[in-house]
Amino acid sequence: MRIAHVTATFPPYWAGTGNVAYHNARVLAERGHEVTVFTAQTSPNGALAAPFSVERLAVAFRLGNAPLTPSLLTRLEGFDLIHLHYPYIFGAEMTAWRAARGRVPLVVTYHNRLEDPSPFKRLAFGVYNRTIEGFVLRAAARVLAVSLDHLFHVHPRLRGASHLRELPNGVDTHLFRPVDPTQARAALGLSPEDRVVLFVGALDAAHRFKNFEGLLEAFARLALERKVLLVVGDGPLRRVYEDQARRLGVASRVRFLGPRAPQDLPPIYSAADVTVLPSIGVESFGLVLLESLACGTPVIASALPGVRTVVAHGSDGYLVPPGDVPALARALEELLADRARAVEMGCRGRARVEQRYAWPAIGARLEAVYREVLG
Repeated sequence: MRIAHVTATFPPYWAGTGNVAYHNARVLAERGHEVTVFTAQTSPNGALAAPFSVERLAVAFRLGNAPLTPSLLTRLEGFDLIHLHYPYIFGAEMTAWRAARGRVPLVVTYHNRLEDPSPFKRLAFGVYNRTIEGFVLRAAARVLAVSLDHLFHVHPRLRGASHLRELPNGVDTHLFRPVDPTQARAALGLSPEDRVVLFVGALDAAHRFKNFEGLLEAFARLALERKVLLVVGDGPLRRVYEDQARRLGVASRVRFLGPRAPQDLPPIYSAADVTVLPSIGVESFGLVLLESLACGTPVIASALPGVRTVVAHGSDGYLVPPGDVPALARALEELLADRARAVEMGCRGRARVEQRYAWPAIGARLEAVYREVLG
């Protein structure tokens, strides 16, 4: 099959949607398909070793992570199937229109809904969600939800729709695997006695829903000596969070490691006692949860629709009410106080991820959806 994948973001910007698009394209190419990814030019673009083609289109203008790439309308030709990763303002409507005009089957992966707490964006996204989103979902031959739990939460009327399929995000279990924690900690200048909490995520306005400030507040409440909070990621809000850490009196216990490439993450996950995803908004899955569990590190996450299906509460992690700082602090205290139990939870998490979320299995399921669409 000749397959086009369309995504607003893509590596070297390693964020959720682009990460999934990359691995979808990779596993399909490894299964013998001809895959081309269409995305926007970014800075830096960088060379990307991959068994598929990547076309980085010129950007007329950009609104955050929403690039307008007019040439997309002329590039989506000669494909057996077009796969859109939603949301993608500008790109989604162009892709759906081009697929309909060319009578090419459209598959849409619904990653999450557009939401923002600011009044203007909330209004604008609300209009977009009621108009363009509906058009795109109706135009699709199949809609793949990374979690039906999340999709039905934001679109209850879609329950029972025949064109829906659930296809969770996956993880590279060969890359993300346990590393000796003693060596991993030594490389980071940590001691075996440290109680290490990890956060992985961009520190920018587009990812403020991940609620890093809430994690800082919970971390400050921990009555533990030798507590350390590692932060992987960067962005314009880093200085804001550094100031918050100083106000909370924990600046010396919080280490901002900056952005790290995927291949550099397994030792960091392995050095941690727990990885936390404290989101309060549009999180629909949480790739960092899979990465952490694949490395044998348990997790604590907000019990959001979609996210709550990734964590086996009490088995490989804990779920807490979104935005509940005291509950998050209690979960951290409980997990950090019993390292033996944390290790057991991490082992169970690794086993479950290998069984359910390895990319080869996800790729086979995706290929089956394509064949179903093409008949």
